[in-house]
This record gives sequence, structure tokens and C-alpha cells, in this order.
Amino acid sequence: MRAIDSSRRSATHIWYRALRYGAALSVVMIASQAVAQVTTPAVTPDEASQVDEVVVSALRQTMQTSIAVKRDSTAIVDALSSKEIGDLPGQSIGEAIETITGATADRANYGPTEISLRGLGSFLSATTFNGREASNGSGDRAVNFGQFPSELFNGIKIYKSQQADLIEGGVAGSIELETKKPLDYGKRLVSGELKGNYNSYQDRIKGANPWGWRGTASYVDQYDLGSLGELGVSLGVQRNAVDDPNEIYIGSNTWVACNPLIVSKTNCTEVSRAQAAAGAPFYLAPNSLSYRQLTADERRDAIFGAIQWKPNDRIDVNLDVEYSKRRYTEDRHDFGLAETRYNLHNVKYDDDGKLLYAEGSSTLQSVSTLFQRQERYFGGGGSVAFEATDRLTLSTDVSYSQTVRDDFTRSTRLRSDPLDIYGKTTAINNQRVPYVYDARNGFAPTLAIDPRFDVNNHDLYSDDTRLTREEEQKKDRILAARFDARYDLDGFLSRIDAGLRWSDRRYTSYDDLVTIDQASLAVDRTVNLACRQPFPQTDFLSDAPGNQMKSWATFDTLCQFQNYLGTTDPGGSGDLRSVANADVTETVWSGYLMGSYKGDAGKVPVRGNFGARFVKTEVASKGLRAGLDVVTNPDGSIRLVENGDFDSTTIKASSFRVLPSVNANFDLSPKTMLRLAAYRAMSRPAPSSLTAGRAITLQDGTDFTSIQDAIGEIVASGSPRLKPIMSWNGDIALEYYANRDTILAGTVYYKQFTGGFIPVTKDETFVIGGQPVTVPVTQTQNSDEKSHVYGVEVTLANQFTWLPHPFDGFGGKISYNYAVSNFKNYDIRLGDVIDPDTQQVTEGMIPAASLGGYSKHVLSAQLYYEAGPFNIQGIYRYRSKYYQDFIGGNAQLRYISGNDTFDLSASYKVNRHVDIRFQALNLFNETKIDSMPIYGSTREYQYFGPQFFIGVRAKL
Repeated sequence: MRAIDSSRRSATHIWYRALRYGAALSVVMIASQAVAQVTTPAVTPDEASQVDEVVVSALRQTMQTSIAVKRDSTAIVDALSSKEIGDLPGQSIGEAIETITGATADRANYGPTEISLRGLGSFLSATTFNGREASNGSGDRAVNFGQFPSELFNGIKIYKSQQADLIEGGVAGSIELETKKPLDYGKRLVSGELKGNYNSYQDRIKGANPWGWRGTASYVDQYDLGSLGELGVSLGVQRNAVDDPNEIYIGSNTWVACNPLIVSKTNCTEVSRAQAAAGAPFYLAPNSLSYRQLTADERRDAIFGAIQWKPNDRIDVNLDVEYSKRRYTEDRHDFGLAETRYNLHNVKYDDDGKLLYAEGSSTLQSVSTLFQRQERYFGGGGSVAFEATDRLTLSTDVSYSQTVRDDFTRSTRLRSDPLDIYGKTTAINNQRVPYVYDARNGFAPTLAIDPRFDVNNHDLYSDDTRLTREEEQKKDRILAARFDARYDLDGFLSRIDAGLRWSDRRYTSYDDLVTIDQASLAVDRTVNLACRQPFPQTDFLSDAPGNQMKSWATFDTLCQFQNYLGTTDPGGSGDLRSVANADVTETVWSGYLMGSYKGDAGKVPVRGNFGARFVKTEVASKGLRAGLDVVTNPDGSIRLVENGDFDSTTIKASSFRVLPSVNANFDLSPKTMLRLAAYRAMSRPAPSSLTAGRAITLQDGTDFTSIQDAIGEIVASGSPRLKPIMSWNGDIALEYYANRDTILAGTVYYKQFTGGFIPVTKDETFVIGGQPVTVPVTQTQNSDEKSHVYGVEVTLANQFTWLPHPFDGFGGKISYNYAVSNFKNYDIRLGDVIDPDTQQVTEGMIPAASLGGYSKHVLSAQLYYEAGPFNIQGIYRYRSKYYQDFIGGNAQLRYISGNDTFDLSASYKVNRHVDIRFQALNLFNETKIDSMPIYGSTREYQYFGPQFFIGVRAKL
């Protein structure tokens, strides 16, 4: 019966989605038809050419330029390109990339952050910024595209197939971001744009201003220096003051398999892998659950500058710099169940172990947090191209890229107790309050708290006060240099390219955590009374189904710090050493040789390239291990005691890979092209996954006969010996270009992987008490298991000029990617684990996930209408469910549910200098849903709300 009900709900949801987005696109069509009936202003003959530019501008011209870039490329490429700076769609470059075939994003708050290609995770893609590798503040290799405004770019290319001169790292593909070179732009541009923003969720925050703004200015010009040649300059600046609140239900990062046959008055009894393999039933429960209300404040600044100098026809010098700074603050208020595995009874669960219903008792807590983030990106470099002869061109490039992310968190926790702040016995008369957990009605579980405990009563949060100050920094720096040579030939082999590249990447991180506990009821009462505040929001989680928590007692975080400690910032620990710290240096030497050819294969014109890239990677990772003293007991047994010191260690690893590639393009007819590509590609693990720290857990007890017996578990914070994921790839593409507005293209591709990741227990030697001790360490290792991805992607774009007026103003694009993979990622706590020496596999309790970021279905659809000076566009994006790794490794599996978004934009060109623009993002308020550690077991869901922009752009 449950399967039938689920099927019905799924079918209903599909019809609902189709009707909803069909209605949304109908709005575009109705509005556009209405505008089409408006009389276009009369123009003089001198303005006729300007009117033509208006008709084929913005959306249609961007579509035409993108089609032309794809057709002219040697590799299999999809592009978004505009002749004009500022014409790419979207508020960030991430939103623009999502309109390209096969590209989809991980979304946070309102904007896309990391991009996945062909339904494969962002860690399998490479991103270059003006041909250079870009740094990141999250600890992985995926660029945070939300940092960069789309208004300062004019071109994006996604290489689906590889060629030897591309920087390595793109198993799924390579994303190339381009800013216009000022001399190549060829004309003066002075532009400014000011947008106002309305945020509906910000309007729910009491006393908050729902309005924000975004301002952008660009300047491009060229100068004749006489005998010194030509000089071009460009400058773009942006200030973004738009707030990003959201509403969240969230569970802990750790889930445990509990035994339903043992009803415990304490924490549930855990089920081991061996017990589950023997048939023991289990259900999956989190350690804690919370509702989170937050008020966000965000400011972003970006500055892009470039200088291009051509002293003569043979020398081209380019200098550029990019700077971005993001300041982000969250004022959080959490209501939580701190012990959701305590006293669980009347449990209901399904065959997969998903917890559907439970009754339990838990300590309740109100947590007030002020989270502040500052992220700074600085990059740039210089390049020189020299035409040594009519055939030989030499070029060199030196670049620098650095991202620094600083997080500063202050948090205060107050918990329930048998006594309130006045020392009176509460109605519950217990620290732990009965509750009911119910997840039987969809993705949004409900928490029903015993009504005798009034969650809005500040008096009841009176115990276990803990103040936490945490300061975390992640720094990613890349210094790189390359040298390239190009030699033109006559004949079938038309060109030879060769080059060398060196890069030095250093990733460091530290986390300084200070906790302060206080147990005086009198002090708690004074601070509680002084720092109370009304619940900051109206209509909390009103969009979520079920009877969700609407409010609870909240406190002012800085007021609590001031009243407890006499200061809002007690300062750090003074000791930044930690086993979780990272210090990873990665040095890469690479070289390539590539030949380009152009001629005929029989009567069919053919062009392409072939070559190989040679890559040497060296990793040196420094880490810390907690120092231990061996203490001998009177009876001769021993115990281990942490001494507060740390032992440092450096783990080194290296790899060498050869990446051959072949691209061939056959012009079957003037309008039809067949493309073939075969290549080997690589993607390196995230820098944060290469850390060398080791956390040592001691066994309970004080009397052991050996050091090995006293050690319970050693868990690696990272695995420096991880090798790149390698793949052999093949692509076949057929493309039909009916005219400059129309493309019908289909690509079939195959990828075979070797070297996925699997948890292992591997012996490592430690020096403890002066004695070398060999202990098994749980860590991640490359697997020898082979896996594959089969996929197909289809693109159709057309301007509907074949329709009668006024419908000939319609145009659109639809792209779809379908992929199937048998790649496996295992849950470290509950999944398969392998002994690397014996290759014996201990069967896990839950199924493995697939590739990080892998979605079976990815769809993007655009429908636009242009009528003289007016245009309107709707953009729909869909991505099916996928597994998303945590930064630094998948201690437990996390899945993101399938999601779709709909954005609407419109503009009206007042004259050739001024246009008015409108944009609505996330128009239907899609929910972001996380599951852990199996799909469907909700860990988190978030609502962001829609966001609206209206602005004016002026260009001279």
C-alpha cells in the first residue's frame, strides 16, 4: 500500500510541476503578446541601423554568438558568449553557466555556487579564469561562482572533450571564464547599472529592510600611443548589498544505526556491520535535530581591471587583476533536541532503515549564534605573446590566485532543567522533555514537544550554559607560470603547439575553538532576564508542510557574551595547533605537444587536433598528532594520558600521468557536422582531503597491558596518498546548424573510471612514550574497482522566425543530459570497508552512493520573446537527486533531492543608451532537501524564498 501511495504522490507531483511551469511560461507568452501589440516608436532613416541592432541584441544576439562559438570550436564545446559586456543572463556568473547544456549547480541561498557538468560532481570539473587556474575558499577545487558578477564577463566556454593544451583536471569537462581584452573589444564603453532588490523572506524579519541594491560600472577604451603602439584599458566595479535569509530544519552530521529490539532508557543500542550482516534489524537516527531561524546580511564588492598593449603587430602584452570581497553575517537562533537517540520507543521504520516515527525524551536547548564570514579573492597575472616569425608565435604567462576565507562564530547554549531560572520545579520536573518525531508525511518531519514545556517561555532555559568562540581560516593560494609555442605549417598538418606549465598550490586551514562553561543559576538568571528578545520573525516555516515549529524563546548573542564574560569577544585560545589543521602543498609540472590538422577525408572536410599532456604531481602534507604519555600503574598495567603537546608529521606522495587526446570534426554538409573525441582525463582530490592530521581516541579504562590495547581508534583527517581519479573517455556528437539562430545537437559519451574512493583500515606507525607503535588507521584510499558513466546530451535552439507575426519574436533553447553510472562511494561509518592487505570486504549496512554530484537527469529550458525594444525570458532548470560529499571527505553519505527552479527576466530599451531591466529569481520558492545517510531520510530542508530585481542600465 505504501508503494502505491508513493507512486500516486509522485505522479501528482509531476503533473503539478508540469502545470506550474507551463503556467509560468504562459505568463511569458501572454505578456510578450501584449507587448507585441504596442506600436513600436517611429524612427528616422538614420536610426534604422540602430533599430536593427535593437532587434538582434541581448538575448537573440547572445544565442547567435554562442552557437557560432560552438560551431567554430575544434573540441566538443558548449558556450555562452556575448559581444557586449554585461549581456550575460543572471546575477552571478554561476546563474549564467546554468543555461549552458549539461551544466547545473549546487545552490546555496539564492545563488549557484559550484558547477557540475554532465550530471557529474563539481570536483570532476576544472575551471580557468582567463586561461588560469582559480583558487577556492571552501577546501575543494570547485570555484565559488557566486563570488563573480556576470556583468563583468562576456564569455564562457565549457569543453566537454579535452585537448592537450588545456590545463588538466576536467574528467567531466573544463569551464573557461573570459573577460574581454580592451583592444580586442575595439570600441569605447562607459556603462553603469543600478538595481533595486526586494527580498520577500527578508520582509518577514521584524524590523528588517527587505530592500537591497546592486550597482555595476564598466569602462573600456583604447588609445593610440603613436610610435609606442596601441593601449587598451578596462575597469569594472560592482557593489552588491543584497541580504540572503533562509529558514532551516537541520539534523546532525552523524547518524547511528539503532537496534529496535532493545528499548533503552538511555541512548539506543547501536548495531554493528557484522550484526546487520547476520540479519539484525536497525533504523537510522541522528544525534540531534534543530529548527533554525536566521537573519542574514551580505555585502559583496568586485573590481576587475585589465591593460592590453600592442607596441607593434608582433607583440601583445596583457595585464589583468581581479578582486572580490564578500562580507556575510548570520544572526542565528536554533531550537534543538540535543539527544534524539535517548529513550526511543514506539519506533516505526521502513525496510531501508529510514526512521518514520518515534517517541523519545531529550534535553531541549535554545542556541544563539552570531556567524561572520569574510572571503577575499585576489587574482591576476601578465602574459606576453610574440610573433617571432610569420609562422612561430611564442607566449608566456605568469599568474597568481588566492582566496582567504575567515569565519568567526560566537554561540551561547541554554538547556532545559528540572528547575527554571528562579529555582522552581518545572511542569516536566526533568531535564529531558518527551517529544514525538513523525516523518510519515513527506520530506518535512514534525517535532511535537510535550505541551507542558512551553518552548516560548524564556524561564525554562536555565541549565548547562556553554559559550563557544570559534575562529576558522581557510587559505588557498596558486602561483603558476606557463610557456607556449605555436608553429604554423602548410598542408594537412596545419599547426604544432607545445608548452610547459608549473604551478605551486598551498592550502592551509586552522580551527581555533574555545568553550566556556558556567554553572551558577544566579548568573544564568541575571543574563537570561537581561538578554531576552522577541522571536525575530513572522511566518517562520509557513511554506513547509505539516505542523512545524513556529517560534521559541530567543536571546541576543552579544548581550549574553557581554553579561557572562564582560566582553563580546573573549579572544582565542592562543594555541592554533590542532589535528584538524591542514597544510598541503601541491606542485605540478606539466608539458604538452599537440598537432592540429585540416584537410579532406575523401570528399569530406575534416579538422581537429591530437596530442598528449604529461603531468607530474607532488604532494607534501604536514599534520599534527596529539602527544600521549604512557603512565605505569602500581600493578604494572599502563594507561595513556594526553600531554597537551603535538607531534608533527609530513606525508609525501607523487603521481605521473599521461593524458592523450584526439579530436576530429567532419563537415558532412554545409550545415551538418560530426565530431569524434577520445581522451584520457584526470581530476585530483580536494586539497582538504589530503590533510595529514590523525585523531586518537583512547579506550575507556586505565589498566592495559600494551599501548595498542589502550588505543581505541585512530581516524585520519585526510589521506595525502590519494591519487587522481582517472578516466578514459569517448564522445560522438552530431550537430545541425540550420541557420545562425538554430542548432540541433546530440552527443553520446562514455567514461570509464579507475581509482574511486573507498574506506580502508591501514597500518601506520606512531611514536608513543618513546616506543614505535603500529596501529590501524581508518582512512580513504583509491579503489582498483573500475566503474563507468554512459550519457547522452541534446540541445535544441531556435528563433521562431517561421511563425507569423507577432509570434516570430519568440525564441528558445532546451538542453537535456541523461547519464547512468555504477561508480560507488561508501559511508565510512555504515558502508563497506576493505582490508587493503587481504582485500577482505566487510559488508556495509547501507548502500553506496554514486559519484559526487552525479545526477541522472539535468534539464535547462529557455523561452524568450523580443518585440522591438522589449524582451522577456523565462528560464527553467531541473536536476535530479545527487550525492554531495562533505568538504574533506564523506564520513557519512549526504544526498540532495532533485530540485527545479524558475527565473523570469524582462527588459525594455528606452533608447540606444538606456534600458530598464527586471528579474525574478526562484519564483516558486523551491525547497532544498538533504538526506542522510540514505536517500529519503531527511537531514535538512531549507526555504530561500523568491527574490526580485529592477534596475536601469545606461551605456555610452
